[in-house]
Amino acid sequence: MPERPIALVTGASRGIGAATARALADTHDLLLGGRDASALESLTAELPGARAWPVDLTDADAVAAATADIDRLDVLVHSAGLIELGTVADTGNESWRRTFEVNLFAVTELTRLLLPALRAANGHVVLVNSGAGLAAKPNWGVYAASKFALRAFGDVLRAEESDVRVTSVFPGRTATDMQRDVRAQEGAEYQPDHYLRPESVASSISSAVHAGADAHLTEIIVRPA
Repeated sequence: MPERPIALVTGASRGIGAATARALADTHDLLLGGRDASALESLTAELPGARAWPVDLTDADAVAAATADIDRLDVLVHSAGLIELGTVADTGNESWRRTFEVNLFAVTELTRLLLPALRAANGHVVLVNSGAGLAAKPNWGVYAASKFALRAFGDVLRAEESDVRVTSVFPGRTATDMQRDVRAQEGAEYQPDHYLRPESVASSISSAVHAGADAHLTEIIVRPA
């Protein structure tokens, strides 16, 4: 039997990342990235053909070591992320650096290290962005800036790597633990019934991944109905 394609999903321990792993499990062998090793092991047990990839994406040496033996990769889904809210006046340098470290630099370095493996498979990079990557609003400066930068990275990667498909996905508010934390930072009620389900975002990612060879879904915007 031919080998199944391989997908690496970061942020797979919960939320959109976990839902994406489940959406791809029928067609792909999975590397499940994340910091919560126990959550990854639980998901791995649920999905045949999956194995945990518990790597701190902000540790450059750890990422280099963990990617060294990956010589072919069909799909790379960047779902890990960090949200910190605050006005420009109240947001210090540490918050800017921390947010960009997770939302941008971790993405760019992991992608760079895996480009040879992605090229070998004519692979696909999926960047889970945000509505904040399309429009910024008060108190969302540091997060929006990181997501605007992520969108630019995707555009440049798509232009430079003709053999690799690149899809930026822009979900609206989604019913995840991260959104619960966001609402707490906003001092507002968490109302999951008003938000997207993680599975709905994962379905759009799966559609992009499974599109025919003649189709390149470059940007997907998903909003709560």
